[in-house]
Amino acid sequence: MSWILLTVAGLFEVCWALGLKYSHGFTRLGPSLFTVVTLALSMFLLAKATQSIPLGTAYAVWVGIGALGTALCGIMLLNEPLTFARLVFIALLLVSIVGLKVTG
Repeated sequence: MSWILLTVAGLFEVCWALGLKYSHGFTRLGPSLFTVVTLALSMFLLAKATQSIPLGTAYAVWVGIGALGTALCGIMLLNEPLTFARLVFIALLLVSIVGLKVTG
């Protein structure tokens, strides 16, 4: 169950990172509220997950899911460039996250 909580926490991290972009520096109310709520949910679920997953592993997986998801959303939603090198490093993030899960 802790790994599910951690995964959802990572997905909420993607949400609040995207919310930062759409909030325009917290000048737009709706996206700003979305950012704050998803940030709080992400932190709460991360804290719950660390009750049974080692902190270093949980934090690295949480950040990895957030970085991976945010990079992919940037490419798909924000027209950020997709280069071969970027794709390789995104794949390495995925491998790292899976590796931490398998060894954790």
